[in-house]
Amino acid sequence: MSKKTNFFWASYADLMTSLFFIMLVLFVLTVVMMKRQSKATEEQLKKIVEIQNSVKELDTKYFSYQEEYKRFTLKEQIQFDPANSKIKDEYKDYLLDVGKNIESLIVRLQSEYKNNDIKYMIIIEGMASKDNYQYNDNLSYQRALSLLKLWDSNNIHFDPNFCELQVAGSGIRGVGRYSGKDETKNQQFLIQIIPKIGKIENQDN
Repeated sequence: MSKKTNFFWASYADLMTSLFFIMLVLFVLTVVMMKRQSKATEEQLKKIVEIQNSVKELDTKYFSYQEEYKRFTLKEQIQFDPANSKIKDEYKDYLLDVGKNIESLIVRLQSEYKNNDIKYMIIIEGMASKDNYQYNDNLSYQRALSLLKLWDSNNIHFDPNFCELQVAGSGIRGVGRYSGKDETKNQQFLIQIIPKIGKIENQDN
């Protein structure tokens, strides 16, 4: 075999050896990156679950959480006069305590998750009972609005940069309603607190 042939095979072997080590390094780097990504994904998932569960920390003195419908109801039954959206004086202190409790939770969450792109949406939903009143849709909205006005007039506010507040009325529709002799109990408020999750930073960042 000539020297040129020997040189060719030696160079070829060196090239293949170099390519092998390059591929090996790339493989190792890929595995390491995948493991890190998997760890980051698991940590982010845990953080998301933690954030979602944080809204359940409202005071059970005022709130009852319905797991089936993923919503809060007030423990005290708020009753309105027929076709009326005015909150009775006997409920005002209780509803003010409710607002202060939500405000306190939102302030704490704002501090706790200040390094993450997290916002919250609070939905006050008014309801109405099936009583043949023609304007139950508007009435249920006005009932929710009356609660917002009560909070506003008593300096219970939510930072709009962190918390979006919406007022809604479901009329005589919706899930988990009372029926039969308990139909009038549908004259109530429902409160939804929904996390709006953006970018979740890794703990190592």
